[in-house]
Amino acid sequence: MKKKLKIGILFGGKSAEHEVSIQSAKNVLKALDKKKYQVFPIKIPRNGRFNFSLIKKVDVVFPVLHGPFGEDGSMQGLLKLSEVPFVGASVLGSAVGMDKDVSKRLLRDAGIAVAKFLVFHKGEKIQFKKIRKSLGLPMFVKSANMGSSLGTSKVRNEKEFNQAVKEAYKFDTKIIIEEFIEGREIECAVIGNENPIASVPGEIIISQNQDFFSYDAKYLDDGLIVDVPARLPEKTKKKVRELAIKVFKVLNCEGMGRVDFFVEKNGKVIVNEINTIPGPVMFRKAWESSGLSFPKLLDKLIDLALERFEKESKLKTTAS
Repeated sequence: MKKKLKIGILFGGKSAEHEVSIQSAKNVLKALDKKKYQVFPIKIPRNGRFNFSLIKKVDVVFPVLHGPFGEDGSMQGLLKLSEVPFVGASVLGSAVGMDKDVSKRLLRDAGIAVAKFLVFHKGEKIQFKKIRKSLGLPMFVKSANMGSSLGTSKVRNEKEFNQAVKEAYKFDTKIIIEEFIEGREIECAVIGNENPIASVPGEIIISQNQDFFSYDAKYLDDGLIVDVPARLPEKTKKKVRELAIKVFKVLNCEGMGRVDFFVEKNGKVIVNEINTIPGPVMFRKAWESSGLSFPKLLDKLIDLALERFEKESKLKTTAS
């Protein structure tokens, strides 16, 4: 009988997305094939302290840690130093994918369309009138390193702008202010290492009582609709999938990712961001619609982690 792989599921963590991580981990734990894997749930408390020795006893770590201290490269660096295979992007891809400022600059330099944006650090003077002149209204104010729309606000006037800036700085010392893009919210899942592939795109349709895809809309509002595959022209679907792969490569991602887009009425596709540890709902549904069940998808992600680890373990670490 083939020996079961020991899979450590990391979740919780020192992040405002702690609760979201717990829910995502439940979905992963439920879907993992218990005939193939011996699963070890490892919950990281809010203070970030946990028994790291547990990790060295597993064959592969599956980080289901959304946000800072889990999705930003910090945990990936720890796992890499400890020579433990792990699912998902490595240090650079995780850090770049998490930072909306850095990722947008890289995408822009690669000729990929992104929303016009400005960046500010805590302590810098921010003048609403100048920003309004540059970006127009409405606009979005976001924490640069945060997910699940935490620290994100849609702004229509100066009063809302001032409140939004304060809110964004609660989660990060750097904020990003973006122009508003009128378009459908389309998401596309990607898996792979050197040769990634993209799923069929899906569409997020929020209920009428929500103004944008906020934290409440994602996790607290029952009116959220995930439409997969998205009802788009075939030409647009193809463009979204091609762009998703390009974004994945440009940002040095590996394993898995979900690329979020805006599709305007004229068909123009604009990249919003990438999530290197995506929530499982759209990620799962996108691959199920592409012919890959969630348990098989998790198998593939674990295989990709082991494949990368084996390749990297053969690299020289000495000069001689």
